[in-house]
Amino acid sequence: MDMKLELVPIPVADVDLAKAFYADRLGFTADVDVRPADGVRVVQLTPPGSACSIGFGTGLPVYEAPSGSVRGLHLVVADIDAARAELVGRGVEVGEVTDVGGGVRYAGFADPDGNGWTLQEMPWRTGDAF
Repeated sequence: MDMKLELVPIPVADVDLAKAFYADRLGFTADVDVRPADGVRVVQLTPPGSACSIGFGTGLPVYEAPSGSVRGLHLVVADIDAARAELVGRGVEVGEVTDVGGGVRYAGFADPDGNGWTLQEMPWRTGDAF
């Protein structure tokens, strides 16, 4: 049985601020921004090259987690130094790159609500394997 993870809800306090951060600062594609009913808003964005999107909004139980409570979301990149430099150039506060052994390297950052993200580079996930 195949299963595909396609959407991860991210709790945010201000939908417009979050959408601007993910689209303008991180370069995610804004796929959906709809208001299907009174008090309901659904926003979905996808990282470049990813098959999995993030979503946030208002008026649905899935959006009721405390804003900023998500940690450890990984964005796997082929070149962490280039990815970090691009994000810093867009105004994102990204921590220094840390080598944790075996060529695996990390650099962390957070969205405006404090949801924690990690850039991750793995040497075996480059080229055709990426």
